[in-house]
Amino acid sequence: MTPHTAEKTSVTLLGLGAMGTALARTWLAAGHSLTVWNRTPVRAAALTAEGARAADSAAEAVAANTLIVVCLLDDSSVEEVLSGTGLAGKDLVNLTTSTPAQARARAEWARERGARYLDGGIMAVPPMIGVPEAGGYVFYSGSPELFERHQETLGVPAGTAYVGKDAGFAALHDVALLSAMYGMFAGAAHAFALIRKENIDPVSLAPLLVDWLVAMTPAVHQTADQLRSGDYTKGVVSDLAMQVAGTQTFLSTAEQQGVSPELLSPYFELMRRRLDEGSGEEGLTGVVDLLVR
Repeated sequence: MTPHTAEKTSVTLLGLGAMGTALARTWLAAGHSLTVWNRTPVRAAALTAEGARAADSAAEAVAANTLIVVCLLDDSSVEEVLSGTGLAGKDLVNLTTSTPAQARARAEWARERGARYLDGGIMAVPPMIGVPEAGGYVFYSGSPELFERHQETLGVPAGTAYVGKDAGFAALHDVALLSAMYGMFAGAAHAFALIRKENIDPVSLAPLLVDWLVAMTPAVHQTADQLRSGDYTKGVVSDLAMQVAGTQTFLSTAEQQGVSPELLSPYFELMRRRLDEGSGEEGLTGVVDLLVR
């Protein structure tokens, strides 16, 4: 090491599934000293050949470094693996998919054991890790001091986005975005089902579908602005009354094409309920309030 070379943070990584292995390789490639552990030891073999040190137990791995990154199956796995390890004085970064409530409880659990805590929500699939142009990133929430301390190291595998001191906010942002994704997938599935029995190539429909969805995405900003202002009529072009009146065409087309309406019907029902409350001049933002219990 030269006087001009900053020492890179050593990392312990628990969990070597597809995501964990991708994370490990990016830290190794960037020159970080890495200690790894996995319940099935054979998964560490390839990484040790690339320079990682494999620990014989989770406790040994935790003892090796201050920065501990966890990427396991679920929240119960985190507790099972970390029970009996010495967490006092450790910086625990949990990248395991969880609910906001689980993340908040895990933060308190870590604090009681003397550890500092960050929760993370990975907005990427393994092939995107270590590929900046792929656009993957990780939401982080919890200790702002801890995030600042390790941001450079955490930013090696993917971009970082700190979303608040509340440890549950990373998981909440993660699930919010993924929920929107599944809604989009549901709409695309219905669209492809409509043409499935016709002489229409789905490959020819795909670019039309993508372009249309992209053209509609600015509506997300309008919804956010209306929710903030409380004025659900602001900027509305196609009001709720008109849109509800048109839903029968979608349902009838599905029936004629032999396609189940089960992906569309719940949303249409919410639109009708909002209209019944006398909100016909609004857009679709009022549906959000119907969903909040």
